[in-house]
Amino acid sequence: MLTELVDLPGGSFRMGSVDFYPEEAPVHTVSVAPFAIERHPVTNAQFADFVADTGYVTVAERPLDPADFPGVPPADLIPGALVFRSTAGPVNLRDWRQWWTWEPGACWLHPFGAESSIDDRLEHPVVQVAYPDAAAYAAWAGRRLPTEAQWEYAARAGATTAYAWGDDVQPDGRLMANTWQGRFPYRNSGALGWAGTSPVGTFPPNGFGLVDMIGNVWEWTTTPYTRQHRTDQPAEGCCPPPPPPPTGDPTINQALKGGSHLCAPEYCHRYRPAARSSQSQDSATTHIGFRCIA
Repeated sequence: MLTELVDLPGGSFRMGSVDFYPEEAPVHTVSVAPFAIERHPVTNAQFADFVADTGYVTVAERPLDPADFPGVPPADLIPGALVFRSTAGPVNLRDWRQWWTWEPGACWLHPFGAESSIDDRLEHPVVQVAYPDAAAYAAWAGRRLPTEAQWEYAARAGATTAYAWGDDVQPDGRLMANTWQGRFPYRNSGALGWAGTSPVGTFPPNGFGLVDMIGNVWEWTTTPYTRQHRTDQPAEGCCPPPPPPPTGDPTINQALKGGSHLCAPEYCHRYRPAARSSQSQDSATTHIGFRCIA
């Protein structure tokens, strides 16, 4: 069953920020036409329906082509994906290799490696999906992925504050999103007890009634990533032309939005509507998912 769609009225809003990271600038006015967006990220159960209906094989499940990786031993070309592992203690936060490991057999069905399962995670957001995988699901569902502007408009829900819920990191001491609680990357008490992804809708909805727009998993958009926002783009109509079909090219980066359960102030203060991140189209990890629009 596809996710319920929420109709949004469209309008103009101030996109971006100059208060946190340089790639979020400049702040500029963007107009978005009315559209509908899925209430929550696509879940494991929903992605399983797609795979069962189409036989689709995700990027993480495909062996790497030796021609693209000359000189790499065949044993290193088997399917797999990146998995987050907590460290034993403090590490150099500039070296992501301290907590990300390549795991053979990791994919959407086995997100932490070949021996793992989604049996107890059916209502969690699907992860280990690369950009082409998300686009393929959207096409199957008769929907599409959002642009970065559409996504940020939906996440803000009319708010002009730094965070979706206001200007405080966590208002009144309440947890408003699934983000890292503790010292990254070695101590996490879990948001509402969830150290990792959480079932969709565990945390409060925003002003548009959308859940998990902030935290839980990063979400793919169709907007190519640039070092700063481009301000020469036309207003986004209700039916912008579809982007070129994704190729999974490791040299092409897309803009991700929303932050994830791994976001922490001292490392990744990106659990905000204006925040953005760059990811190559072929990337599949334990903290990237997606949702569709129509």
